[in-house]
Amino acid sequence: MEAEEVSIYDTTLRDGTQGEQINFSAEEKLRIARRLDEMGFHYIEGGWPGSNPKDLRFFEMAKAIPFRHARLTAFGSTRKPGVRPETCRNLRALLKAGTPAIAIFGKSWDLHVREILGIPLDENLQMIRDSVTFLKAREKEVIFDAEHFFDGYLHNPAYALATLKAALAAGADRIVLCDTNGGTLPHDLTEAVLKAAAFIPPKRLGIHTHNDGGLAVANSLAAVRAGVTMVQGTVNGYGERCGNADLIAVIGNLQLKMHRKCLPEASLRQLTNLSYYVSEVANVRPLPFRPFVGRSAFAHKGGVHVNAVAKNPQAYEHIRPEQVGNGQRVVVSDLAGKSNIAFKAREFGIDVGDNDTLNRKIVREIKRLEDQGFQFDAADGSLALLMKKITGAFKEPFTLESLSVTHGKTGNAPSLCQATIKISVGNEVELTAAEGNGPVNALDHALRKALTKFYPQIGRVHLIDFKVRIVEGSEGTAARVKVLLDSRDGEEVWSTIGVSENIIEASWQALVDSIQYKLCKDDKRS
Repeated sequence: MEAEEVSIYDTTLRDGTQGEQINFSAEEKLRIARRLDEMGFHYIEGGWPGSNPKDLRFFEMAKAIPFRHARLTAFGSTRKPGVRPETCRNLRALLKAGTPAIAIFGKSWDLHVREILGIPLDENLQMIRDSVTFLKAREKEVIFDAEHFFDGYLHNPAYALATLKAALAAGADRIVLCDTNGGTLPHDLTEAVLKAAAFIPPKRLGIHTHNDGGLAVANSLAAVRAGVTMVQGTVNGYGERCGNADLIAVIGNLQLKMHRKCLPEASLRQLTNLSYYVSEVANVRPLPFRPFVGRSAFAHKGGVHVNAVAKNPQAYEHIRPEQVGNGQRVVVSDLAGKSNIAFKAREFGIDVGDNDTLNRKIVREIKRLEDQGFQFDAADGSLALLMKKITGAFKEPFTLESLSVTHGKTGNAPSLCQATIKISVGNEVELTAAEGNGPVNALDHALRKALTKFYPQIGRVHLIDFKVRIVEGSEGTAARVKVLLDSRDGEEVWSTIGVSENIIEASWQALVDSIQYKLCKDDKRS
């Protein structure tokens, strides 16, 4: 391997699943593993085959998969105290997994050896030597994870380094320095890495950091600068407590900023897609503020910023978003200026030209509504409709004549809501009713039922999220609320908003905006 290359070792399927709310079935782990292999990741740690039936099943299924780029890796510990390697159930399970590479962790902090394992320091060194020797004799690539290395180095540097030397002497192919508690600072980490690098060749040295101090990515980059050539981490930084080093940010910084090759260029442009894919499989909502790949990573809100990026994106963007498969966004709020309005108008296909009066009118209306609790930076669909209405580009697709919602409950039986809606489309009037498991659900059903006759395409619109927030809590249950809806039609996702003291009225506003946005979008294409 050339000096400028860094191997990426993914442990999303093992260490990532130790984070709260993160759980994958064996089948889901296989799907993610195949995706990582397609991206060109070098190592994929599939799990701990000695710990649970699910990981055993994953490794059995993985035997039928021809990984093209990645080396599938099984994870476990060194042999148990007082047990020979040949009879250690953990080591035997690792071999049974049938992977080309095996990662084993051993204690590098004397506190853990004395107080947690309760064994002599020399016995721990012998456990490391025996385990590595045993696995190497079976022609496995062996990766030794020096658990708690940096805490160990801080308290007893001689012993921490002795554990590395034991693994090296036994033939470990890679030795990974672990910041298991995640509290090491970059300058302390660099000092310890340099000490290890004095006797471990760079091509055999790796880093594994946790994010308890918010420094996992920074520490990983510092370790690479100090000579490490393998970085362990997880997609989206999933992991125990505060998580692991986020490989998305690690790869982005290494390849685009430090010019250290990690993945093929084509894979780099798939990082945003990968982040969302793993979030979807994990059933965890993507964080909009995630570096490089979050929806807000290249979003601009302040008027000064928007004016600048319109002239040169480099003014407020550290990389081109397309390099990681993301895109630039401009959002509009009470901080908006004319630059924001002009940008969004072009995005929505609305012609405002150089009409300063019209621009100022749009800005004034946005600021007035945001003072009431509207939030247009989170509701592009409602913003587009508002701008169309002010510029005269909006044609009312239907008119509400009346609506009523009733709620009934008998004993412990589930509640039942019914909505009755009367609308007019042109000269035709439609009166209909529908039931739902709540007032908003009933309204949604009734509106669709009334409109389908005129606009059958709304059958393709699905609500994918519904959020309610209090605008100002001092009024208690009489406070205004804002309702945010996310909708999709198979081609696009859009967000709409409603604000009122009445939650049903706020929901109705957001619901109507969602339908009207869809109809305006389709009308523009026809």
